[in-house]
Amino acid sequence: MITRRKFLTSAGALAGSAAVLQRLGSAQGVKTREPNKPRETTAAANRNKPLIERVDPKPTLPPGEAGKDYTPVITPNNISLPWKVIDGVKVYHLVAEEVDHEFAPGMRAKCWGFNGHVHGPTIEAVEGDRVRIYVTNNLPEATSVHWHGILLPNGMDGVGGLTQKTIQPGETFRYEFTLRQHGTQMYHSHSDEMTQMALGTMGLFIIHPRRPKNERPDRDFAFMLNEWRLDTGTSRPNPNEMTDFNVFTFNAKIFPATEPMVAKLGHRVRIRIASVAVMEHHPIHLHGYHFRITETDGGQIPESAQQVETTVLIGVGQSRTFDFVADAPGDWPMHCHMTHHAMTQMGDNFPNTIGVQPGKLDQKIRASLLPGYMTMGENGMGDMAEMGMAVPRNSTPMVGGQGPFDYITMGGLFTILKVREGITSYEDPGWYKHPGGTVATLATNDQLSRDGIDVNAPSRKDRAMEHQHSG
Repeated sequence: MITRRKFLTSAGALAGSAAVLQRLGSAQGVKTREPNKPRETTAAANRNKPLIERVDPKPTLPPGEAGKDYTPVITPNNISLPWKVIDGVKVYHLVAEEVDHEFAPGMRAKCWGFNGHVHGPTIEAVEGDRVRIYVTNNLPEATSVHWHGILLPNGMDGVGGLTQKTIQPGETFRYEFTLRQHGTQMYHSHSDEMTQMALGTMGLFIIHPRRPKNERPDRDFAFMLNEWRLDTGTSRPNPNEMTDFNVFTFNAKIFPATEPMVAKLGHRVRIRIASVAVMEHHPIHLHGYHFRITETDGGQIPESAQQVETTVLIGVGQSRTFDFVADAPGDWPMHCHMTHHAMTQMGDNFPNTIGVQPGKLDQKIRASLLPGYMTMGENGMGDMAEMGMAVPRNSTPMVGGQGPFDYITMGGLFTILKVREGITSYEDPGWYKHPGGTVATLATNDQLSRDGIDVNAPSRKDRAMEHQHSG
């Protein structure tokens, strides 16, 4: 039972905890928002200024420069959008258009994207920059662009029909605002969202801090997650799909087409992951490392509240950023831990054959019906990709690619962090060369005997069954 005394005591403890966290955040230079007060750079917090200055503040600092003000982000399998400075404003140009996109060798599709890329190029800027973004619509229907998570004037928010007129085919619209935050944000179409986003009209919007509180990373990687429905043999994603997706991508690529992240031993590494147009969450796991989750799409997390994890959960419409030191050399996978998300084109209407004993069935079917027939999957699916069998037009085997030892039976949301000592470039260094004695190998009879391992001994289950029968 909750008494008045217990309630007041608990409330006081919570208030005290909140005050402590706020003081810790302030001490680290991270601003924690007070729920009962307006955000510092908003119109409600600066009422002594004219409304236009509060809604659309002008920049007070020069445009940020790569190398000087930030470490440029790397978007594997994609590029950063070029920009130029006109009268102190960074000017960008996005072109929404149909793109013939390759998810992996053997799998292409007619998608929608920006500037010839799916997803669109990464927009990169610095906190305090004034940005002017032109959007040209070369799609067959009207569109608009929403700047997801970015603080800006309402009329620049990009919601077709609500905050602006839609951009008709052939038209070019101008968006302009000053960046009042830093973090990992996104952009995506906000007109006929189901169709356009399902076909790929989205991209990353990275805003670097003007004066970072901590050391800048040496390597800064950015990924966008997505789900697609691309039926085998077809050439266009199905935007009407609601739940049963069969292609899962990092930056619109599936393994083995995902470019590896390459880092030098001892370097500071940052990985940003965002998800905007999916129906499911993605627990992204990095092998070999513990990392600190440092940012959400709402901003930087005070150090006292940062969690140390090996897996980070990315929800729909969210981003997460984590940092670590690349202190362990090797080829370390990063993948979604939803097992079907690390596969490709799963569930193509085939039955579950695990444990089936076909006997002479294959022989009879080959003799009378299908000369090339064979039962598959009865012992698992790991060997199917290596069989070299023909696959339907415009599709790929549902699992992986060749690794240094065997076939890697993962695809989809799977990529690799390659950490090396003494490298002089960030080109793909190839497979890791392990020091002697550090690779799992087939156990010898002498080793098994030495350690008392009898591989032929009955299992506990077998012994229990023998005991039941003898009783």
